[in-house]
Amino acid sequence: MTSTTRTTGPLDAAPAASTTAPGTTAPAPAAANLSAPSAATPPSPGAVRPEPGERIDVTALGRLLDGRWWQLRRRARDLALDPDLQKIEGLPMAEHRERVLRQLRTLVAQGEVLRAFPVALGGKDDPGGNIAGFEELVVADPSLQIKGGVQWGLFGSAVLHLGNAEHHARLLPGIMDLTVPGCFAMTEIGHGSDVASIATTATYDAGTEEFVLHTPIAAARKEYIGNAALHGRAAVVFAQLITRGVNHGVHALYVTLRGDGADGAPVLLPGVHAEDDGVKGGLNGIDNGRLWFDHVRVPRANLLNRYGEVTADGTYSSPIENPGRRFFTMLGTLVQGRVSLSGAAVTASKMALDIAVRYGLERRQFTGADETGEVVLLDYQQHQRRLLPLLARTYAAAFAQAELLERFHDVFSGAHDTDADRQDLETQAAAAKPLTTWLALDALQEAREACGGAGFIAENRLAGLRQDMDVYVTFEGDNNVLLQLVGKRLLTDYGKSMAKIDIAGAARYVAARAADMTLHRTPLRRAAQSIHDTGSRARAAGHLRAADTQRELLEDRVEAMVAEIAGALRSRHASPVEAAAVFNAHQHELIEAARAHAELLQWEAFTAALARVRDPRTREVLTTLRDLFGLTLVEKNLAWYLMNGRISAQRAKTVTSYVDRLLVRLRPHAGDLVAAFGYTPAHLRATIATGAEGQRQHEAREYFRRLRAAGLEPVNEKELHASQQRSGLATPAE
Repeated sequence: MTSTTRTTGPLDAAPAASTTAPGTTAPAPAAANLSAPSAATPPSPGAVRPEPGERIDVTALGRLLDGRWWQLRRRARDLALDPDLQKIEGLPMAEHRERVLRQLRTLVAQGEVLRAFPVALGGKDDPGGNIAGFEELVVADPSLQIKGGVQWGLFGSAVLHLGNAEHHARLLPGIMDLTVPGCFAMTEIGHGSDVASIATTATYDAGTEEFVLHTPIAAARKEYIGNAALHGRAAVVFAQLITRGVNHGVHALYVTLRGDGADGAPVLLPGVHAEDDGVKGGLNGIDNGRLWFDHVRVPRANLLNRYGEVTADGTYSSPIENPGRRFFTMLGTLVQGRVSLSGAAVTASKMALDIAVRYGLERRQFTGADETGEVVLLDYQQHQRRLLPLLARTYAAAFAQAELLERFHDVFSGAHDTDADRQDLETQAAAAKPLTTWLALDALQEAREACGGAGFIAENRLAGLRQDMDVYVTFEGDNNVLLQLVGKRLLTDYGKSMAKIDIAGAARYVAARAADMTLHRTPLRRAAQSIHDTGSRARAAGHLRAADTQRELLEDRVEAMVAEIAGALRSRHASPVEAAAVFNAHQHELIEAARAHAELLQWEAFTAALARVRDPRTREVLTTLRDLFGLTLVEKNLAWYLMNGRISAQRAKTVTSYVDRLLVRLRPHAGDLVAAFGYTPAHLRATIATGAEGQRQHEAREYFRRLRAAGLEPVNEKELHASQQRSGLATPAE
């Protein structure tokens, strides 16, 4: 690759028109050409960029990343250019909350938040496009994205998907136009992600045709509820539905929380209690609070009864007879929360890396071979190690998110809406959300550190985004709980595949599996690899570079882990207590298998995207980025591959050395790869991403160059001492 690069100056200095100060209303420039020198910062030694003709197609790549709803995504992204929608760092909590509420009204006025609702009510019946737009609201303010998600993605969506036509006509208009700000009251302080065990009750009173909603214990208080502290006038409340002495499990009711006080301000209704959660670690534009109920009466007509109805006399019926399946079907209709959080996390990761790479292409630190010129940060191998694998993970997550969004749209638009489709969507969302939200925290933290002290300054956004994104890993399902759900699905599918094998087939499978384990747990396979690779690192690297090899390594790890866990859990004679203990003993392994499965899904999505790239050079660079993603996954889990005989020690060494080679190949394209995200300095609103650092560096280099040219630069003491020693003028004592 060295033949296709040459030295040049800072790659990333934005044109002067792009350096609009945060909060101004100047028009957004086009995506910056980050790999070409700018007029503001002339070329100088210290960095590399592609030769002419070696550039990737940034425009086409950006379109590929933005996916099917690219126009809606960019329209929503550009809403962030409106100063009235932008987060003001350091704003007091009370002011931030009121500002975000006003911002929601702006979104309503612009028609940006209703795409998922029925056309008959003023929506677009476009669930996929709706979420694509919501993901980009993170660019403006994560509090805006989440508060909008609470109002329309949770509160409104619950009425839409759990209610009937009468509920839609009566309740949705006020939700859609924000006349009725609302809450999604599911989580309880005592149960968290264990929704099936919530303790709030809704007991039917046939005499009045009302449900009596009650919080019997402190652990049943609804907690962390958006809009609960101040703004919420109604809520969809989840409770155990009890009628005629039978608990029919968790159902949802529409409950009015607040009415108008004497001054028109909302006041809590009798029996409804609320407290403010106060200052949080982030997302302080949302008025989170706790709710509880003291025998509040709710009309029977407010039971959202798509999956469970109670007649006037208290008779219960449901189209889904099995209570467990009914529960998961109800919750499955609300999967869009996880889908949108996953997409928002990808957006935050893109922003973090865009800021850090822009800065890393301009900031210089320490002299290298050239004693008069400092080295660009991104030319250091460790800096590449810090940022480029995260860039590869972000691309993989973006392509996987696009596939998830397509599946979500197919289910919720009715194009492919079977029970199997919904189960697959739930599993895919449960696999995606942990990886993308953890990625966002990793990317934001590493980007912050990679930008040094500048990254810690509020105006550069990384610290604030990190605070706001922190809670994404635990709401809408704690990440480890979600991965356990994925792991259970993997075990279920494994069990079904084994159940289809007859006795003879099962015997063959067991024998084959035993032979496989014997092969991998002995030196035979490793020895074969070593012989194949002897004397040639290129041969070993070529093997690892092959897509089929990467797929085999990633797939084999998932399959082997699931099979091993299934074998440990297959004790037919264990009591329930023993079975629970065995499962708990393998919980960590199950979650790791689920994580490996989710990573495989991302690798496959990245690989599938390569086929849609027309420009050969762009496809070549993206393939290199895919290889970096795949091989860093292998590198991260080298201990497993070595202990389980999947890879030889020699080939294991090649993994790390080849990853380092991939970093060198990708370094010239780093600017273009983040430019494809489509964010301009006006979107990022980080001073260090405006080209200001490049201008400072250029000014400094020019200053010292002029000093040297004029002979005015002071003599360096170390150089003077060395010169005296060479000329014999210095004494030993000196």
